[in-house]
Amino acid sequence: MYDIQKIREDFPILSRQVYGRPLVYLDNAATTQKPLCVLDAMREEYLNVNANVHRGVHYLSQQATDLHEAAREKVRAFINARTTSEVVFTRGTTEAINLVAQTFCESQMQAGDEVLVTDMEHHSNIVPWQLQARKRGIVVRHLPITDDGRLTSRPVCRDTIATNLTAKTRLVSLTHVSNVLGTVNPVKDIIRLAHERGIPVLVDAAQSAPHMPLDVQDLDCDFLAFSGHKMYGPTGIGVLYGKEEWLDRLPPYQGGGEMIDKVSWEQTTFERPPLKFEAGTPDYVATHGLATAIDYIHSIGFDAIEAHERELTRYCMQQMQTIEGLKVYGLPPTASDQQERDAVISFNVGNIHHLDMGTLLDRLGIAVRTGHHCAHPLMDRLGVTGTVRASFALYNTKEEVDTLIAGIRRVSQMF
Repeated sequence: MYDIQKIREDFPILSRQVYGRPLVYLDNAATTQKPLCVLDAMREEYLNVNANVHRGVHYLSQQATDLHEAAREKVRAFINARTTSEVVFTRGTTEAINLVAQTFCESQMQAGDEVLVTDMEHHSNIVPWQLQARKRGIVVRHLPITDDGRLTSRPVCRDTIATNLTAKTRLVSLTHVSNVLGTVNPVKDIIRLAHERGIPVLVDAAQSAPHMPLDVQDLDCDFLAFSGHKMYGPTGIGVLYGKEEWLDRLPPYQGGGEMIDKVSWEQTTFERPPLKFEAGTPDYVATHGLATAIDYIHSIGFDAIEAHERELTRYCMQQMQTIEGLKVYGLPPTASDQQERDAVISFNVGNIHHLDMGTLLDRLGIAVRTGHHCAHPLMDRLGVTGTVRASFALYNTKEEVDTLIAGIRRVSQMF
């Protein structure tokens, strides 16, 4: 049984008020709230196990190291990587993608070579490649989307993908789930088509990791990135998964302590992955927090989480259909599409500016996101300057959806 009230008790912030009204937190695609177990685990480590990892022979350092590496193993199991050597800790999805962009382009690409992204990417999967284009002369191409927010028709149209994979394509980098449209992309099919041409694939899993199980071996992706703060963990910690053979081939991302084997004035040799990419002191307390968040997700179970969030999304979209002038972007609100849409709904109402809608909903205690959502090219494709975005998590309720719908109606009547 999905005990939503018990779950909500794990998140004290959900009981607070905003402007004298109960908080309705629907900005989970930006960041999720943290359960007490995560906060307690990090507090406990700071109070009793605080010491730098890997380098110390004393008890506290050894204990902190054990927790840090146990977190790496927890992540490995969470995504079903073959070995912990394939799990690199970063500050988040953005840093993970930048790591691949810089090291892959440096070692595997030449001027004129292409990286293929999509029209629905977050800026963190666009700008790093553009920086490399400016620096190294690579070409950034983008896979277009359909009018209903898909990369391709269903079933996956091989021609649609194949025509965008050229003889110069060296890497495909795409989002698993759109942070604007909620579209769940057929990444496994796209990876297979890319691999048929010998092209590796990076998957941005920032929006999928909190909502569905990830199996990097089943997907057969070459790289995958996600962030702790979007999956009930702390900010400032993320993960880059890379197949071991790729991490071995890529050069270090940055230099410093921790990632070296030996340093002399003549040359430096480096550790093997993952330490090769983890210069400096890691946020070993945040890795423990991330591991605790993974445990929390598993304690509820992805089957239950997916079913709950899918029902919330379906119910919200049904209720939105009753509001005159409200337009939902992306897949239509039909039951058959729910497997292809994650717990994100972007919308506008008539001529009401998205910022006005979000600001007035906030005065009613409803936290939503407004603007371009770090996806300017997608906004251009949709023909809007921005949208209002409601995004759900495992602790949201139908009653909160009802509050959102009532709030949208109230704001709409003001214009």
